[in-house]
Amino acid sequence: MSEQYETATLAGGCFWGMEEIIRHIPGVVETNVGYTGGTIPGPTYEKVKFGATGHAEAVEIIFDPKKIQYRDILHYFFRMHDPTTLNRQGNDVGTQYRSSIFYHSPAQKQIAEEVKNEVEQSGKWKKPIMTDIVPAGPFYKAEDYHQDYLQKHPQGYTCHWLRD
Repeated sequence: MSEQYETATLAGGCFWGMEEIIRHIPGVVETNVGYTGGTIPGPTYEKVKFGATGHAEAVEIIFDPKKIQYRDILHYFFRMHDPTTLNRQGNDVGTQYRSSIFYHSPAQKQIAEEVKNEVEQSGKWKKPIMTDIVPAGPFYKAEDYHQDYLQKHPQGYTCHWLRD
């Protein structure tokens, strides 16, 4: 990717639904679904789906900061999933479905903390925000059949939508 682009890595439940929303955000150049935040190298869906690897299903977002700011992507993130549920989104339960922001720089960490606090203080959510803010580690792209899943299967499962 060009040096003019930046990367955001977010986890908020099944990566299919998150990717489908994120791909339509103006300024997003590319999305990849995969696994991050775990303890074993080279995770596969067959290992991650049981929650034993510590990895989260996540979306790697390549974006153009001239068209969209990291802060704005995070505001979308907090609208597309329920950040108050611990290790759960919809029917998906387990640590692999946790809400996490994986920051790539000190600036991203600061922005993530500010946005999380703004969302917490907004009163939009009646329960505490459970989203972790942790350093980004290795990102392992998921298997090809997971990439662009809802583009290939428009009626496929998702529990994500943009809330007001």
